[in-house]
Amino acid sequence: MLGQMMTQPLLISSLIDHAERYHGQTEIISVETDGTVTDTSWAQIAENARRLASVLAGLGLEPQARVGTLAWNNRRHLEIYYGTSGAGFVCHTINPRLFPEQLNYIINHAQDRVLFFDATFIPLVASLHAHLPNVQHFVLMGPRNEDAIAQIPDVKFYDDLIATGDAGYQWPSFDENTASSLCYTSGTTGHPKGVLYSHRSTVLHSFGSNTRDVVGYSAMDVVMPVVPMFHVNAWGSPYACAMSGSRMVLPGPDLHGEALVNLIDKFGVTLALGVPTIWQGLLAYAAQSGSKLASLERTVIGGAACPPSMIETFRETYGVDTIHAWGMSEMSPLGTANHPLAKHRQLPPEQQHKVRESQGRPCYGVELKIVDDDGNDLPHDGKTQGDLMVRGHWVLDSYFQMQDEDLLRDGWFATGDVATLDPDGYMTIRDRSKDIIKSGGEWISSVELENIAVAHPQLATAAVVGVPHPKWDERPLLVAVKAEGEDPTEEDVLSFYDGKIAKWQVPDKVVFVDALPLNATGKVLKRELRSEFENALAD
Repeated sequence: MLGQMMTQPLLISSLIDHAERYHGQTEIISVETDGTVTDTSWAQIAENARRLASVLAGLGLEPQARVGTLAWNNRRHLEIYYGTSGAGFVCHTINPRLFPEQLNYIINHAQDRVLFFDATFIPLVASLHAHLPNVQHFVLMGPRNEDAIAQIPDVKFYDDLIATGDAGYQWPSFDENTASSLCYTSGTTGHPKGVLYSHRSTVLHSFGSNTRDVVGYSAMDVVMPVVPMFHVNAWGSPYACAMSGSRMVLPGPDLHGEALVNLIDKFGVTLALGVPTIWQGLLAYAAQSGSKLASLERTVIGGAACPPSMIETFRETYGVDTIHAWGMSEMSPLGTANHPLAKHRQLPPEQQHKVRESQGRPCYGVELKIVDDDGNDLPHDGKTQGDLMVRGHWVLDSYFQMQDEDLLRDGWFATGDVATLDPDGYMTIRDRSKDIIKSGGEWISSVELENIAVAHPQLATAAVVGVPHPKWDERPLLVAVKAEGEDPTEEDVLSFYDGKIAKWQVPDKVVFVDALPLNATGKVLKRELRSEFENALAD
């Protein structure tokens, strides 16, 4: 016997409909590419999304045609999110920080038919233009622009197109498993791989992230996604904010500490999301300027392991709760978020703070386990390390247009992380499997060593890599960037490890550099460091 309940497909268009109907006057603040700030609303975003959908349909695109974007976090990008997917096309957000060769590959592999781009990227699109045979329409996200016309003669203009669109366009209904959006991973070797999300997976992901034990967006919140909208759909925040009716502040291209602090203080941001490298700049400017970040209540930090010292600074100096989270492009990206359990209230404050340092627990919809090299399940005792496996409602089944029969192991996806799981489900990333250091047969976590190093008051940031050693096969090397105006010695830095970790795990050497190499999403390129310093311990 079937239940006697209504059924409706879980479609992204239903999210923007909800936001318009019940939160239509809620503000969307958008920083444009020229630095100006526009004030719009969920109702206006919804209307423009419908106008755009009608325009795209009028261009003769086939169902499921890919529509690319090279854009920052702004209101036009938000409209494209909904107008494209809602009409039954695929919104393909492209990371503009990739190399031109990678961009050529990604756009051609996706077979994008339309390419939207912000004015920042006019020269980039002009250089790519001749190499993109599938793109039929190049659209500048703004009004008529003579510079764009000079460099891209067949360019169209977003504002002109929207003006001709149908505000009364009716969203089509279709299978909720239809593809909605496409993101390519940037952390893989070889060509980037596409992850194709569905309407169903995206709506379920929004439900998951809106639970209190994950992010818990609210109509009371002013949300600033600093994580780019071209990176795993800004961690799903544009969808979850529409579901909850949150006010949004979209920060545009300038993500330096000064710009972000000013936005937080001017618009009363209560919740901000980003990677650790972004928050380092924000905290530095807040300290320099004297800002108290008075409105900010919580931050979500993911994309890389968050140093405990950063969590402590947010908590002790600014009274900001930090949600340490973990996920992947292949997971939409929500995997875990760190919130305490009721029993943790009985612990002393120091132990409560220690609990918050892990990447947290999975919410409903995600399952985790760890396995050994032979695929055998390992105990969830908080101590045993293993390869982290995941499955769930918003985890990929296969990469876009790729045949890989061995991608899943008995229905589980191998994340490439080495982790521990405790009996309560708290997961701690010990390292990426390719980054963990094996010294004399013993494992050393580069993440743990980095967390200690970045707490040193005279260091701005640091990374640890394993390099060849004539006796121990591999030993840790600390590559550090000095804080502005500071000049620590190698001895100063290494002595900071005393009493914090076993002596045999302390890095053998410190190398000071002006800056760490970062990939397009702000993660340290450790393979470059390993290559550059492979002979650092040869003697």
